[in-house]
Amino acid sequence: MPKNGSYCTKKSNFCINLCIVLGIFLCYYIRIRYKTESAKMLKKQKNINMTEGSVFKSFIMFTLPLMATNLLQVLYTATDTIVVSLSKEPDAVGAIGTTTALINLLINIFIGCSVGAKVTAAVGLGAKDEKAVENTVRTAITLSTVLGIVCCIAGICISHPALAAMGNTGRLLTLADRYTKIYFLGVPFISLTNFCIALIHAAGDTETPLHVLLFTGLLHVILNLFFVLVCGMSVEGMALASTISNAVSAVLLLVYLVRSEGPCRLNIKRLGIEKRAFLGILHIGLPAGIQSSLFSLSHMVIQSSIVAVNNAAVPEGSAFQPVVKGSAAGTSIESFGYTAVNSTAQAAISFTGQNVGAGNFKRVVSVRRACYIAVSVFSVIFAAVMLSFRGSLLALYGVTSGAPGSLDRIAYDTAVTRMLYMFIPYFLLGFMEVGSGVMQGLGCSVTSSTVTLLGSVAFRILWIATAFRAFPRLEIVFLSYPISWFLTAAAQYVCSQVVLKKRMSAAAANVTAAAPSSAELQP
Repeated sequence: MPKNGSYCTKKSNFCINLCIVLGIFLCYYIRIRYKTESAKMLKKQKNINMTEGSVFKSFIMFTLPLMATNLLQVLYTATDTIVVSLSKEPDAVGAIGTTTALINLLINIFIGCSVGAKVTAAVGLGAKDEKAVENTVRTAITLSTVLGIVCCIAGICISHPALAAMGNTGRLLTLADRYTKIYFLGVPFISLTNFCIALIHAAGDTETPLHVLLFTGLLHVILNLFFVLVCGMSVEGMALASTISNAVSAVLLLVYLVRSEGPCRLNIKRLGIEKRAFLGILHIGLPAGIQSSLFSLSHMVIQSSIVAVNNAAVPEGSAFQPVVKGSAAGTSIESFGYTAVNSTAQAAISFTGQNVGAGNFKRVVSVRRACYIAVSVFSVIFAAVMLSFRGSLLALYGVTSGAPGSLDRIAYDTAVTRMLYMFIPYFLLGFMEVGSGVMQGLGCSVTSSTVTLLGSVAFRILWIATAFRAFPRLEIVFLSYPISWFLTAAAQYVCSQVVLKKRMSAAAANVTAAAPSSAELQP
């Protein structure tokens, strides 16, 4: 008892000190950033011209703040997992981890549509068509609200049966269902946040979303600690913290768009659907959204396989699900690497879209090359760092190496196995995401989605139905990821190369046709 009491006291003191530090930083941020500099932020133009100048310099200036923004969003989920590991609920980490695929299945629809809004706005900006940009902004915000409400209702309705269909039972199912139902209440705010960020990024401004998400990220951490450690809540506190912080993000970004003097200014009085902008957003965004959602469907199949391995390794009725927890911890760590990969892909979309609007297809080739180099360098660094410090990182999630054969050791081995099979070939995921981003920026979202669905989604489902059924081991499950990344990345590169050559040939032909002949130049 003394040991346990001492541990609890130390934990409480640590959390209190952490809250104090975060609170001080939060107050400083509010006072300095939002009070003394708010006026300057509204007037100062931070938009990056993606159609001229050094590709490398523009890419770095755009991508680094974007990467930091995405990192803050990932911290939301990571904070949930880390803080909930301090609670008294042994299956809380696994419960949150098992909900990821289901949540993404629905919210990826509007995230994909936000990509459509980004591309449509970027093309309009590249073509210097202010009216088209205005129509895109008001249509995008209206659409985001509708999609968010629909996903909220759908998520609450299907939560329990979908989680049960994935093989979750007992206490794990109860906790996961509680988390998702509260989380989906905040989905309309997530939708608005993603659309606002997409529009701001399309204009070349990655600083403003970073500032907003820094503020709301700190708020999220503080709320997590408060609900779990002070109020004694479990997964419900995690979901509630996410809902509140997402609501604050949406409000701040909407206010920015309304008060902005930039090209993507929002006129609240003119909210509505403009047909051409709506069709443009859906043309790019709907295939991307369906692609991402079906990705999540394949993840649900994989999660079901992980649950099956867990049930085979753990005695029935066990209060601890080690395989599920270990996989959830490994997934959370992997999400930090995905921020850089996804940020590079988002940069590829914006740069490609603006240069397509400007008719500068040769610059698209340079952008693609820069993105491939960036994800390659990062992936090597990410794998080296994460694998070198895997023990310390996993300990943050309550996953430690116990005695051989123990449940703790099973959780640890699961997490390490996932990290080895996915982190070493992580550059393949980067190539796949960049290729998809370039294709979306070119306006070939349907082709990109088809390639991804065949190369990744269909392959993974087939892999689980054949290879995993023959050899029901975790290594077989995790091996499906790098193989699918390679197949999809290769196909995306070939497709983008074909499209770029056709576009450049057509552009050259138009220039030749428009040029006056030598006879016409004679006096």
